[in-house]
Amino acid sequence: MSASVMSTPRATKTTASPSNSVFKNKEKPQEVRKANIIAARAVADSIRTSLGPKGMDKMIKTSRGEVVISNDGHTILKEMALLHPVAKMLVEVSAAQDSEAGDGTTSVVILTGALLGACEKLLSMGIHPMLIAESFQNAASRCVEILDEMSVKIDLHKDKDALIRAASTSLSSKIVSQYSSILAPLSVDCVLRIASKNSENVDLKNIRLIKKVGGTIDDTAMVDGVVLTQTVVKQAGGPTRMEKARIGLVQFQISPPKPDTENNIVVNDYRQMDKILKEERAYLLNICKKIKKSKCNVLLIQKSILRDAVNELALHFLAKLKIMVIKDIEREEIEFLSRSLGCKPISDVELFTEDRLGSADLVEEIDSDGSKIVEITGIQHKEEHTTPTVSVVIRGANNMVLDETERSIHDSLCVVRCLVKKSALIAGGGAPEIETSRLLMKEARAKEGVESFVWQEFAQSLEIIPTTLAENAGLNSIKVVTELRAKHERGEKYAAISVRRSGTTSDAVQEHILQPLLVNTSAITLSAECVKSILRIDDITFSR
Repeated sequence: MSASVMSTPRATKTTASPSNSVFKNKEKPQEVRKANIIAARAVADSIRTSLGPKGMDKMIKTSRGEVVISNDGHTILKEMALLHPVAKMLVEVSAAQDSEAGDGTTSVVILTGALLGACEKLLSMGIHPMLIAESFQNAASRCVEILDEMSVKIDLHKDKDALIRAASTSLSSKIVSQYSSILAPLSVDCVLRIASKNSENVDLKNIRLIKKVGGTIDDTAMVDGVVLTQTVVKQAGGPTRMEKARIGLVQFQISPPKPDTENNIVVNDYRQMDKILKEERAYLLNICKKIKKSKCNVLLIQKSILRDAVNELALHFLAKLKIMVIKDIEREEIEFLSRSLGCKPISDVELFTEDRLGSADLVEEIDSDGSKIVEITGIQHKEEHTTPTVSVVIRGANNMVLDETERSIHDSLCVVRCLVKKSALIAGGGAPEIETSRLLMKEARAKEGVESFVWQEFAQSLEIIPTTLAENAGLNSIKVVTELRAKHERGEKYAAISVRRSGTTSDAVQEHILQPLLVNTSAITLSAECVKSILRIDDITFSR
């Protein structure tokens, strides 16, 4: 009897153990979180040396065999071959920062890595991951409030110098930093040209960046209008300059029609041959006369794959009618040109009417450092809501310099766009991070329970930015950061690392080290959200 009594619980224990062991197994989620944190921190550490004006560049060889040299965080991460799904989340954070602010793509990844390092300590103390995530988001919200109080409000249309200084700060960490005196004012002029007085955002698609090999970065210039890389067709002796231009954007071919399938026509009689040629002449002449009847004098022709977009006979007729022809317009350019020039794409010659044409004061082909480009200036917009467009012709010795210059100009344009979104500047050089870290640490001591520990770790993580800036500049990071802490305790809230005067700290506002408020607030918010997403993961499964 006793044996049977003893055997019952033993049997019960063996049947219940598989389900209980799976439910109570807390080691697996911990191991998964640890692996995720290690993977994400490895990515953050890989680009840490690229931060700041003295940051190093990375050379990336792509799968296509191309070589990219850059220190832009998003560009580096985008080209890296990452396999771990959590590591890819950092690429997405960098992309989100790039679309929101345009600058600070390296900072956001480094900050995320530092916060994950803090999470590792807090998890080892036995604090629940969701408590850490929520406290981090609360701390991030408080950081945004502190940064907003620190910022200096500006007027976009009166403080042009402040905009130029902010653009110069973003260019200071790039390869082209020595040309910031040219590129920063150019970026400000571009954005202010397309931004209306009451606009809260700027569409950077209205700023066209054209890369041309030849000359130096000094020769980079802004054109108030549209620049085309295609050249004017000159075989038939047509015009290469046109004042008071009436521009037509055509998507049909000005050449004899072809059947869909390949056919051979055998002509035995020369009179039949002559008849075919006459028909072809009459067909093309009819199209050219309809174009001329609409008062069009500049013709932009879309690239065609099936047959010639325009043949030699049509070019001869158009040249006689004094119509300038520019062919091989790419399909992707049609929407931009239609919006910029105020003309509607024409898909059939029967629809070629005067109301579908765009107007410009001048269209001319110019020789620029050995290569030809077409400039369309003085564009007259029919509709009031049509946004003006500008073009920037970027010059450089080779394609790698051109690519990096384009990325640098894009970053400086984004910085000016940030100031259109939120007209406030903040000190750079690690000053905001030290100030927010100091205030958060003070507030953390007044809190109770787990949140106090979490806020302290969050505050310490923010110091990764000034520490990295000092390390990359070859300074003693401990000495510099402690000096900054002391200055901020004394009320010098704009005290920052001065890389220009090596080994010293100075007032960032007086040194004109300024950046948009949106760059900092966006970086802190996005990094806190990314950390929350990573902490919520307790298992990784693979689908079939």
